[in-house]
Amino acid sequence: MNVLIAFLATLLACFLLEAILSGLCRILGFYAIVQEGTCRVYVLFGKVIGVLEEPGLHILPAVLGPNAFIVNWLGTCRVLDMRLDQEYLRSEPVNSEEGAPMGIGIWYEMRISDPVAYLFKNTDPRGSLRANVSNSTVRCLSNMPLAAMLETRHEMSRSVRMEVSSKSQEWGYKLGSVYIRKVHFRDTGMIQQIEQKVVNRLRQVTSAIKQAGANQVSVIKSSAEREAAIELAKAAIIRPATMRAAFAEIATEPEVCTALFEILETQRILANTGKLVLLPKGQKGDLIASLQAAGKAE
Repeated sequence: MNVLIAFLATLLACFLLEAILSGLCRILGFYAIVQEGTCRVYVLFGKVIGVLEEPGLHILPAVLGPNAFIVNWLGTCRVLDMRLDQEYLRSEPVNSEEGAPMGIGIWYEMRISDPVAYLFKNTDPRGSLRANVSNSTVRCLSNMPLAAMLETRHEMSRSVRMEVSSKSQEWGYKLGSVYIRKVHFRDTGMIQQIEQKVVNRLRQVTSAIKQAGANQVSVIKSSAEREAAIELAKAAIIRPATMRAAFAEIATEPEVCTALFEILETQRILANTGKLVLLPKGQKGDLIASLQAAGKAE
């Protein structure tokens, strides 16, 4: 039990001692750790004495020399984010060649390419880049034909990027992709007029489609009726001859002929809608006399 307690106490003491020693070494400037996607810029007495861009463990005396032991006390260490960043500018106001007020939504990427220039050549490089992109958008895309403005977004994106890239390098920013994501009208009255015109045009097209369909149906129906009338006329012409031939063939068989005409007569009787009066057998004469007497009395 004593051995276990001694082991745990020693292990805890080693952890505490390692943390204290590593903290003291870092404070005294023996080493520095650069995280992935970051950069460290060391400034001493207003002068940049070292830039660490590679991630990992760095021995500061090997990079900064004797200044490594005093830079944490008398100087500063600026940690910059070197990862790719992006921003979106909404509804930048431009006018088309026809005078229509348009809005341009532009999206762009950027990253720090020169940490020293980013820190000391511009107090607000991100804001300056945003203003530069906005001004370049207005300058490059104004007075374009409305059709080209609505259709050629890739060409507009390339022209804006070529205009901005040369300026952004001076401030330590490297501009990445630039893309025009949205082109829209800014005038509410114009939007309503366009919507009304589109609705009216859709109604006209719908009516034209319906009328064309009705005309086509009428043509098809009339053609079908004409062909049916022709075929029915042909059938009416050849029907007597066909029936005559059929009856002549049936007449050669007396039994078949008799049965056929009985069936036809029965069908005619059943198809007749008139009333049929059945008289009892043996009372036909008395009933007729009574009916005649009743008629004379009326």
